[in-house]
Amino acid sequence: MNNFGLYLVMTNPVVGYAQCAAAAVAAGVRIVQLRMKHASRDELLHTAREVRRVTQGTQTLFVVDDDPAVALMAGADGVHVGQTDMPPHEVRARFPGLRIVGLSTHNLAQVEASRTEPVDYIGVGPVYATPTKEIPDPTLGPELAGRMLAAAAVPAVAIGGINLDTLPAVLAAGARNYAVVRAVCASPTPQAAIEALLARARTASSALSFKRSRIAGES
Repeated sequence: MNNFGLYLVMTNPVVGYAQCAAAAVAAGVRIVQLRMKHASRDELLHTAREVRRVTQGTQTLFVVDDDPAVALMAGADGVHVGQTDMPPHEVRARFPGLRIVGLSTHNLAQVEASRTEPVDYIGVGPVYATPTKEIPDPTLGPELAGRMLAAAAVPAVAIGGINLDTLPAVLAAGARNYAVVRAVCASPTPQAAIEALLARARTASSALSFKRSRIAGES
């Protein structure tokens, strides 16, 4: 996997999962993840199949959080696992039909350990405080998150409290990929929210490039 920019984690979107996924597809988002922490397996599978129908045949990849069996049954492209879920090497052995395996990391030691796992990308976070987890991991801040992103052997995705206001600092810390949850899912117009984030990313990236070119020219 190459760098893919905005990565949408869908958790309780106000417009519904299928409509949120459709907005992501329309906006050209490369990856969407379905995260339904408190749903039954039947409910998760039903929703995953709805999202798969929306993303099927598009440029938007679809991964399911935590549950590789549901991901496979729904025909998803892959699964994203956490540190306490099934380890990636076991996912690969038991579910070879999944193309993509992502892994959450929360400190430098976990980033280093991910080098020995067969993962396609890692998540790095939470960069900022976020209420999307019942038992949140310690907040990293952009500086430590940037060090973790730089240490990754595969594409890395910054996650946690990223929105229009915090995105420039995350990009300045070295992020090329960034995951958003509430910044899109809490919006009644998710496509507009996605496009606003993409526009902010373009503006921030251009400003960073200009600043770096000036520094290089003065050295």
